[in-house]
Parts: sequence; C-alpha cells; structure tokens
Amino acid sequence: MKILKTQVLRGPNVWSNYRNRLIQVRLDLEEMEKFPTDKIEGFLERFTTAFPEMIAHECSEGREGGFFERLRRGTWLGHVMEHVALEIQSMAGMECGYGRTRETIKRGVYNMVFTYTNEEAGLYAAQAAFRIVDAIAKNEPYAIENDILQLKELALKHGLGPSTKSIVDEAQRRGIPWMRMGTNSRIQLGYGSAQKQFQATITAKTSELAVRTAGNKDATKKLLAQHYIPVAAGDCCATEEGLKEIIDAIGFPIVIKPLNGNQGKGATINIPDLDSALYAFELAKTFSNYCIVERFITGSDYRLLVIDGKFVAAAKRIPALIKGNGVDSIDTLIHMVNDEPRRGNGHESSLTKIIFNQDTFTQLDKYGYTSATVPSEGEIIYLKSTANLSTGGTAIDTSEEIHSENKFLAERIAKIIGLDVCGIDIMAPSISEPLSKNGGVVLEVNAAPGFRMHLDPSFGKPRNVASAVIDMLFPKGSKPTIPLFAVTGTNGKTTTTRLLAHIAKTAGYTAGYTTTDGIYINGYKVKGGDCSGPASGTTVLKDPTVDFAILETARGGLIRSGLCFDSCDVGIITNIEEDHLGLDDVHTLEDLTNVKAVVARSVTKNGWAVLNAEDDNCLKIAQELQCNIAYFSLDSENDMIRECINNDALVAVLEGDTIVLIYEGEKYRIENVSKIPLTDGGNAKFMIANILAASVAAFAWGFTMDQIKNALLTFIPGYEMTPGRMNLFEFKNYKVLVDYAHNPHGFIALKDYLKSIKAKRRIGIIAGIGDRRDEDTISLAKIAASMFDHIIVRQEHSLRGKTVDQINALVVKGIKASKRNVTYELIAEESEAIVRAFEIVKKGDLIVALSDNYDKVIKVINEHLTKESEMLVSIPDTAETLAI
Repeated sequence: MKILKTQVLRGPNVWSNYRNRLIQVRLDLEEMEKFPTDKIEGFLERFTTAFPEMIAHECSEGREGGFFERLRRGTWLGHVMEHVALEIQSMAGMECGYGRTRETIKRGVYNMVFTYTNEEAGLYAAQAAFRIVDAIAKNEPYAIENDILQLKELALKHGLGPSTKSIVDEAQRRGIPWMRMGTNSRIQLGYGSAQKQFQATITAKTSELAVRTAGNKDATKKLLAQHYIPVAAGDCCATEEGLKEIIDAIGFPIVIKPLNGNQGKGATINIPDLDSALYAFELAKTFSNYCIVERFITGSDYRLLVIDGKFVAAAKRIPALIKGNGVDSIDTLIHMVNDEPRRGNGHESSLTKIIFNQDTFTQLDKYGYTSATVPSEGEIIYLKSTANLSTGGTAIDTSEEIHSENKFLAERIAKIIGLDVCGIDIMAPSISEPLSKNGGVVLEVNAAPGFRMHLDPSFGKPRNVASAVIDMLFPKGSKPTIPLFAVTGTNGKTTTTRLLAHIAKTAGYTAGYTTTDGIYINGYKVKGGDCSGPASGTTVLKDPTVDFAILETARGGLIRSGLCFDSCDVGIITNIEEDHLGLDDVHTLEDLTNVKAVVARSVTKNGWAVLNAEDDNCLKIAQELQCNIAYFSLDSENDMIRECINNDALVAVLEGDTIVLIYEGEKYRIENVSKIPLTDGGNAKFMIANILAASVAAFAWGFTMDQIKNALLTFIPGYEMTPGRMNLFEFKNYKVLVDYAHNPHGFIALKDYLKSIKAKRRIGIIAGIGDRRDEDTISLAKIAASMFDHIIVRQEHSLRGKTVDQINALVVKGIKASKRNVTYELIAEESEAIVRAFEIVKKGDLIVALSDNYDKVIKVINEHLTKESEMLVSIPDTAETLAI
C-alpha cells in the first residue's frame, strides 16, 4: 500500500463545517485491499498489544471497545490508519477525536481524514500511522515511542505557548476568528480593519516605550522610587569597582541580576560575601553588560498580574525543590520529580522539568551537598536561586489573599510604566497586608508576562486571565469581524463578486475582494492571476485597511484547503451546473453540490444564504441550512419564489423588465434592466441573474435600496470593471467580444446573448481543456459549432494531462457532431489565434474570443484598435478631398 497524496484542510470543508482543521490522506491499499484486518493473521493481537489504550475508541459501534470489535470483524487498513493517527497525537498530548475514511470510486483507493491541533504534528502523524499499521500488518518490530517523542518535539517547536494558546482559546469561545501570522506565535484575532494582533502577551496596544522601560530594570526601579513605591536598595554597575561601591552602600546579603534579563537567567540571590558576589557578577555579565545589584529581601516571591489597568491574578512562586526521603540521592530525586506527568520540556506542560545546571550546583554548595548526597527524610532542598516556572518552580494561586492596597499598588505601577499587560514581581512576607506595613518591595516589572502560573497553578484555583486580554482588545460593543460575503457557483460568481464590491465601495466601505483574475483592495489590483482560493481570501482578511470582504470561492481551493474563514455573513450560490466533473473525487452533480454547499453551510445562524430558486441543486442545499435564506430567479412565477412570497420570505425576481425585491409583503422596485449597464440593454440574461443575486444579498445584509440602485447604475461593464466578462470592442467594420465562458452552461448563456448582436459571420476562438472528461470537451465543441460559422481551435497554456492531438481530436469530434457546415482551423498559441481571426475577419463579422488569458488577447485587440484609429486619422475627409 502507499500514500498517494496528503493535504491540510484549514477551514470548513466537504467533510465537516465545524471540524475544520483536518489532515486528508489519499491512500492506495493496492494488494492489501484483499486483506481486511480479520484476514491478517495475528493482526488484532499485535494491535491491541501495541495500543491497549485504544479500547476507549468507540468507533461506529458507539461504545467502549467498539473499534477493537471492528478489527475483529474485519475493517480495512485505511480505517485503522485513521484511528492510529488520532491516538498517537493524543499520546503526545494533543487530543484529537474526529476521523473519517471513505472509499473512492477506484477500488482500493481511500480518502482518510483526521483532526489535528498542530499542523506539522498532524502531517507527521499521517506518515507515522502509515508506517505503524504497515509494520503491524507485516508483523515487523516498530518503535512507536520514537514517533511519540517526535510528535512531542513538533508540538513544542510549532505549537502555541501556554499564554498565547489561552488567549486564542478564549477568543474561540467567544466566536472570534483567529489566524497565525507566519510560523511564530504572532496571532491575528478578527478580520480586516477590526483585527487585533498579539504575540505571546504583547498586544497591539502594548507601548514600545513601556516595554523598553520595563526591560531596563534600573530605569524601572528609579521610576517607581520617584513615585514612592517601595523598591530594594541598590544600583546598576558594569565593573567590579562599581559592584564593590554598591556593596559598601547596602551591605550583604545581596542579589545580582542582568540589567536586561528575563526568566531569572543569570540572576543570583542571597549572596553572603564578596567572593560569591564576584562570581555571581561574572555570571550575570554573560547576559548583559550592566548588572543590577540590590539588597536581598527576605520573604516570599509573588507575581501580580495587571491587564488593562486592572488587577486580575496573583501567584506565590516557589523555586524548584526536592524533598528528601532518606534513601535516594539528590540526582535521583530530581529525576523522580521530572517524571511527574505535569512536568515537560519548556512550556509544553503546566510545569517545567528541572535542569541540572550551574545555578543548581551553586545552591547545593550552600547546603554543602553534591548531586550524590542523600537528604534526610522530609528535608527540603531548593535547587534554583529564582522562583521562575521556566526553571522548574511551582506556583500557588493567591489571588483572593491580596490586600486591596496592594491591588491598587499593582494597578498604579502598571499605569506608571505604561504596560497594558503587566507582571509585577514582589518580595514580601505576604500580600495579605500592605507592603507599606510589612516591608515588602517591588523587585521588577515585566512586559509580556507568562500566564502559565495563573492558568494552571500547582496549587489553588486556575484563573482565566486570558479573558481580561480579550475584554481589553475587544471592549463591549465592539465587533471583531468585518462584513464577509462568500460567492460560489459554476458561472457568474466573478461578476457577482465584483458587483457586490462595487455596492460596498459606493456605500463608503473599503472593500477587499478576490476573483479569478486577482486580489483587489479598494478597487486596486494588488495581485493578478486566479485568486479565488483560500490563500488569496486570507490576504484580504489580513489587510487592516479592509472593512468589507467579498470572496469568490472556487471549487478547487475549497477541496484542497477548505474555506479561509470559519463563518460568513452572506453566502451566495449562483448556480450549480456540470463543470470540472471527474476531478478531485467530484464525479457527479451531487458531489459538486456537496462542495458548493460548504459555503452556504458556513453562514452564521443570523446570516443569509442566497440561492438560485431555478436550480434544483440549490434547493437541495436549502433543506439542510440553519440560517436565513433568500432566493433569486428570472422567473417571477417560479414555484419556490411564489412559496417564499406567500411566507413573507426575501426574494429577488425579474418582474417584467424590472429588478424587484419582495420581503414581508413589501415590494421594492430597483430599476428597469434596460437602464442597468451590465445587462447590455437587457440582452444579457445571465447578467440579470448576477444582478438579482447581488441585489438580494446586499439588501439582506442591510444596504439601502438607494445604495443598491446607485451601484447598479454606475457599474459600467468593460475591461476596467469586468475584465474578461462580455468585453465588447467595436471596430469600424466588425466587432470583437472577449468572454470567459468555459463550460456548457456558460456557452449556452453566451449563445443566447449572441442573438442580440447582428453579424454576417461569427468567428469563435475556443479551446479544449485537458483535465475535463472527454464528453465535456465534445459537448462544449458541439455547442460552439451551433453558434459560430468558423471556429479557431486554440490550446490552453497548460494541457493538464492530455496531448494537443488528443484535445484537438475531441474538439473536432464535437464540431462534426453538430451536423452544421462549420469550418475550423487549429492554432496552437492563443495570441496567434486572435491574430489569425483579425486576418480573416470581414465587414459585418463578429469575433468571439473565449479566453481565461484575456489580458494577452485584449492587448492584441487594443493594438489593432490603435492601428485602425491611426489609419482613420491619416485619411482626409471626403468633402475636403473634393474641394482640393
């Protein structure tokens, strides 16, 4: 067996709209298709031995042991891989609980999906699950523990830290979308202009000046002292002479730490003499040229957390320690502590493993111990000079013990320094009485304080401190998102998207939108090419200037990656017709409908799905939706339209020649289609359908009738507004039309429109597409032959799996199948095809260039227009000629 393809789904997708982070694997079982698990000797025994914990997997049986029962009865190895991929992630500390495996139309080939919490770990889990299942099937030895270790390392390397994750989790609980900015811990919450960014606990509101001040411990101390806040006596120095001068002034014991240190690195406390001070001084200087030297204060180490000027939590921190048992050495006791389930490497767990380093040896020296010493039973040995969790310390929640004066003191300190998220370190006998009375002091102030000690203290009540961050970033009444429309369908989605963007822009919004020809921000193209996928949509949602997003959502990107958002306000499906069938496991209209339905299923409960009432597939989708639904139709007597009108639902129809919206018994007349430029005097019926879809979507969201009407009247079709869509160029003796029609439904709509254009002869430039079914290419050519008198068959820039001769043969077969006397010729290059059309065009002809590479085609057309204009200017007027 072999893995054919692996892909990452990062948003709502064809498998699930709310389990939207999935790894999808395409697996070919090859010969193993003949061997389900009950046919592989010893498989069940070997598997249950390797994964005894998987008795908890209920599978489709809905009870404990259900999956093992499936193995006993016989299931295929793709299904087994799915469960293994989930289990090994859970074993590595990443709980994942959803998976599905489905066979494709090709026997032995399966699509398997499973959830992930860390993308890189999820991808690794897919490969590891394959290796594990293969080894168990072949009865070969396999070290699963190595994969678990690798998964843990990937989670630690690529996962979010505890502070960042807590804020993301709180945002998700409130329905605030989030996305990672690159591979680090910088996070965007919300979309467009409503977004707020943060990294760890540095937020978009954090002052750089405040961070710089907090990072300079000496400056912080002096600033606090100016405000009569108790700080430890001491000063800053860079030389041994300076160190001795400070010691002479404050005496022993002292603390020495780097001026710009963090997490306790390079700090030494309770230094009793000069020799120890000189040693600690050199250690601190490895982290900073300048060092803080201050009087050592006895008491407990407390961290106070202030967010947005308000006290939110307090914790008492205890340095890493061991407790003797009279039997084991210090080294063994440390290993025993590190083996506790709550301890991990770095920030992967609630507590960090204790690392044996120079600071540990220094502390042991104070006891007169070595790592081989066996402490007496009950003896406490402190192993670190600071109480940071990052060095193995523990924390006790003391939020409810703090005296009100100390709360006020903490809030005052945060405002003096200017930090929105502020960690304040205090040394005091307790915080239950004012520092002004018990001699406690402020040791330092921290920007970007870690939340771990508050989220999951070793003892005491966990505090959801991330909630205060979200409250600060998104105050009550503010919205974390911008209006978001998603447009999908077989045809018309690009024009509908552009029209909606124009409505938003004329109403005063800065619209960002994506189409098959580019990404646009406020009307400016920022990137060209097919941008109808999730990566392009993400670009719009990340842009801080955008306050209204309209995203064209094509089939391909949706299948490959899912949507780039969790939910939208309005989801529009223009129509669902046969196109791209036979690709990506989409073989029928039912399959394609399931793909397009993802957009409608992603509409918020109070949002609107806008559907084509004349499309049976859209009507099927409507039956499963939980949101508001609006319909549009060219036929005002359509059964669904009449039913909606009777039920006071929202519809858009063509009533006579007028665009009309009907809602809750009220009829709103927008405009006669002949006056709307996009319809070409009412001749382009498919454009009228796009107008109906856009109009009812805009009205559903909240645009006024005047805003909609004004936008429709000022949306002028042409290369600037609708590139590649019904772009008509008029020469003196003939006309040239450029359009993107590329499937049978689009060709039929174009054929209907061409009836309105008089021409002696119609010359069509068409192409076959290599990744379409043969019957689709033949059908397309047959329709083309029914509306053109002469056809120039060009080739796409990518053959997509077929040869030129294969594609041409199918096109010619379709032309001949029309039974019309249509002439044709074969031209390889698209630009040469339009040049050839100009060579054979005659007075009264119409050239129709059907192209997705319309920029090049239109360039050639404009060159011919320029030449014609220059020639006309050079020919003198007839009357003037006669006068001469």
